[in-house]
Parts: sequence; structure tokens; C-alpha cells
Amino acid sequence: MTAAPEHRSDNSTSASTPDPAGDAGPGNAGPGEDATPSGDVAVPDAEPAPHAEAALDGEPASDAEPAPDGEPEASGEQDAHAKHLAHTWEEARQAAFDCATPIPAAPVSLRDAMGRTLATDITARQDMPHYASSAMDGWAVNGTGPWILAEPGQRLAPHQASVIVTGGLIPPGAKAVLRKESGVISTDDDGLPVLTLGGTARPGEPRNGQHIRKAAEEATAGDVLVRGGVVLNPAHVALAALAGYDEVEVLGKPVVKLLLTGAEVVEQGLPEPGRVRDTFGPQLGTVVEMLGGLCREQARIGDSYTEWLEGLEDSGIPEAQNLPADVVITTGGTGVSGTDHFRRAVAELGGRLVIDGVAMRPGHPTVLAELPDGRFVLGLPGNPLAAMMALSTVGAPLLAALGHGQLPPVREVPCGTMLEPEPGRTRLLPFRLLYGMASPAQHTGPGMMRGLASADGVMVVPPHGVQLGEMVPAFALPWGPPIPEPKAAESKAKGPARKSASRTSRQGAQSGPVDWSALLD
Repeated sequence: MTAAPEHRSDNSTSASTPDPAGDAGPGNAGPGEDATPSGDVAVPDAEPAPHAEAALDGEPASDAEPAPDGEPEASGEQDAHAKHLAHTWEEARQAAFDCATPIPAAPVSLRDAMGRTLATDITARQDMPHYASSAMDGWAVNGTGPWILAEPGQRLAPHQASVIVTGGLIPPGAKAVLRKESGVISTDDDGLPVLTLGGTARPGEPRNGQHIRKAAEEATAGDVLVRGGVVLNPAHVALAALAGYDEVEVLGKPVVKLLLTGAEVVEQGLPEPGRVRDTFGPQLGTVVEMLGGLCREQARIGDSYTEWLEGLEDSGIPEAQNLPADVVITTGGTGVSGTDHFRRAVAELGGRLVIDGVAMRPGHPTVLAELPDGRFVLGLPGNPLAAMMALSTVGAPLLAALGHGQLPPVREVPCGTMLEPEPGRTRLLPFRLLYGMASPAQHTGPGMMRGLASADGVMVVPPHGVQLGEMVPAFALPWGPPIPEPKAAESKAKGPARKSASRTSRQGAQSGPVDWSALLD
């Protein structure tokens, strides 16, 4: 597993491409990578110099700001992007979904079964309940009163009774249960204790069978209680417990390990200049679970190659019975600086690249690899918004495929502004719905989270741009509501005057260069 594939020399002289979106986070520079087609990882003959930088207009690549919407890039940059970014946004989603095989079904404990999809039917293993029991605290009785008291549990002869509690086994010979509120203990002529009706007793109480839960009244042995394919809720789990199950068979879900990188990252308090707060640790595991993964381990490493290699090694996760993770998700390290070791570590472990960059902004330095043992490694950019867009583009389809799901849906929303073309690259823009139209959110730089925090979804802007009012693809956020269906055209008014006014109103609302984004601050 440690044998590295043969180095490929055909791409050793490829020019690295700067990242105008600045997708790599501080300390995890991700400007551009050597052009490497999907397949075995190409390992450079020598590790890049520790402070190697790709420059854009004389500025370090790690500090490069996104090009303004609609501003064309230099032709050389476009050529470099087209050469390096082999996958379009749509191709990357499909490739991530197609490369994975659903994880087989397996038994899990009832405590871990909530929210999982049942693989096989839950059937009654015996009658439910499997014995006749009392529905009340009181006395089990045989015949009419008064009743002579007998020892609990023994067979009752006519006119005998014995104390019983709710759920207690109905003794042989018992015909009914007298509620405690309906009985009085007194003595007979010989001074012996007897049970008589009293208190709140009603005429004719107790009738035969009254307050007795009969055996098999809920189910008989072999009855199907829960059909396979159901997503288990608390009632399903409780029913399985009643049926005598300790485990149930559920469809497989991918176990995920998070490998967070960056020596400059701090986990508490206000960071000093040159340091940044950890934005992944508090939330990334939760987002992974929203997407269908089981986040069972989270580790933080520095920027050395040894730490990267050890982090990707096949280590068991105790909570997963020491099985390796199905997916390892890393943050940062997908660029070409001296601290970016993703490709080299994957190569040394004998892996192959499934996706090496996506023609999108933000998030273009996204990498998906598969290791010989079947594990997938998803490399997210280091900047938080870029990472979330990469996770939605590649991670969501991958986790869905492993977990027996479908490719996450993409809907359409009407665009509330005109978006200029950006040839060769898809733009992912968090948006807010305003009067039923999607307007790009503010504060959506690759390293920002403010815009995403208030967004209703993400627009997928094609390279040719979008016109005002045109329908544009969009996807929902893992924590947000579904993308709403476009409203049907309003029915025409009956009167001629109303019809004319309605038509004029609609035409006026749709004309002109309307841009609602200024209202979203």
C-alpha cells in the first residue's frame, strides 16, 4: 500500500495556474496545481520549495482576490484554466456519484438505528404481548364476589382473588381484573379477609375479560411490524425492542474521518495577525452528517508531509469497531506550495485521482482520490466558503452514492439580476430569495461565511452568464429548506379592465435592469 506509482514525466513541465478565486486558505495555499489528468497521481521529482508562490498581477497567489463578476481574465489565464480544470461542475458531480458503490447493509444496535434505512423487515418473533397481563393495579378474580384472597400467582378457584399490578401475569383461572379503586378488603363472619365491591365500583364490574391485555392482541408471531425501506423513527425502534430485537439490519452509510490541517489555525479566542480561527472543526462534522455520512473521527495535523501521510494511513476508528473510514475529508493542502501534500501522500499510498480540480469558482482546487483499500479521500480547499461549495459539489454526491441515495437534485430559480459571462468556469453564488427571485448574497468571498449564513440556496451560474428573470440552476443548502418550485402563472382576471391592468403591472415589474441585491444587506 506504500508503493508509489511510477512517476509520470509527460506533465512535469506543465505551468502552474494561479487561483483568481483565492480558494486555498491561509497556510493551505491552493492557487494552482500542475496539470494532471484523472488517474494515477503524478508526483513531481522534487518537493516544491517551502515558500513557492504563484503570482497573479504581481501579488502572491494565496492573497489573490476573486476577479470581479463580468471582468474577463487574460487569455493566457483562461488557457491555463481550460488546460488544468478537466471537469466541469456537472461532470464533477456525476463523476463523484458514479465512482462509488453503495455500502452493504449491516446490523446496528437499536440505539444507533434512529434515522437509518431499514434493509429487511422487522417481524414479530413471538406473540405480542406474549402473555396475558393486567391493565390495572388491583386484583385478579375468578367469578363473582365476595372473593377469598389467595396467594399471588397460584391458580384461582371460583370466588377467589389475588393481588396483581399493571403488567402482571394473569394467574391461571382468573377471568377479570378488579381495579384497586373498585374493591374493598373486609372480613367475613369467621374474621377472614375477603374482597368485596366498593369505592368507585360500577354495577356488573368486573365483566369477564375486563382490564386484561390478551396475549397476541398486538401481533402474532411472524407478523411484519416494519417494512424494509422505511427510515426508522423512535416508534419503529421502540416496536423493534418490544419484538425482542437488539439489532436491526440497515442500509450502509459511509463512515467519515475529518483531517483538518493548518499550523496557523487556532481553535479558541481571537486570533493574532497571521493566525486564523478554525471554521471547520465546529461545524464540518455536522454538515457531513446532514449529507448522509457518519462522522466518527476528527483529527488535526500540521503542515508537514509526515503528518499528512500518517493522517491518511489506514487507521481503525474505535467507534466503528476499528474499521477504517470509508471517506477521509481533508481541508487545505490541495495547492502546490511547500505545505500542500495531498497528491504526494495519495501517490505514496498507491491511490489514484478521480477528480483533480473543477472548473468552478469558488472551490476549483477540489480533489477526489481513491486508495487501493477502497477508501475515498476528498480534498477540500482551505477557505471556508470554497470548502463548502466543494463539499456540495463533490462530497454530497459521493456520500449519497455510498449511502444508497440519489444524486442530489438541482432545481431552477428565476434570477433577480443579470450575471455576466465568465467563459470556461461555473460560478456558485449563494443567493437570497427576494420577491420570488434569486439575488446574489453579499459577503461571499472564498474566505467569508457571512453571505452563506443568510443564504436560501446556491445558484449554479453557467459560463455564458444569466439574464435578468432567466431560470438558473440552484441547489439547496444541507441545513436549509428545499428550493421552491417556480410559481405557476397567475390566472387571468375575468373583467377586461382588470386583465389589462394585471398585464401592465406584470410587464412593468419585469422590465428594466432590476437588481435586488442592494436590499440584502
